[in-house]
Amino acid sequence: MISNINQEDKLKHPFYKIMEIKYNELQKELQLWTREDLIEWLCWNDSNGVYRDEDSLREFDNVLSKEEAIDIITKQINQE
Repeated sequence: MISNINQEDKLKHPFYKIMEIKYNELQKELQLWTREDLIEWLCWNDSNGVYRDEDSLREFDNVLSKEEAIDIITKQINQE
C-alpha cells in the first residue's frame, strides 16, 4: 500500500477515506459500492493479491463475490 502521502491528501481520496471510518459505517459504505469498485480498491490496496476476474478464474477457477470482497476489505483495514 502507498504510505508516502500526507494526511490532507488522504482525506481527499475515497480509497483512503474508508480506512478512517468506524466498522459499522464502513460496512454501510461498502454495501453502496459496486463489486467492481470493491475489486478496484482491493487491487489498489494489495497489488499482489488476486482479485480481478480474469486472474481469479485462472488461479482459483472462480470470481470474487461482493460479500467476499467486503469481508477482505474489512479485514485489511482492521489489521492496519
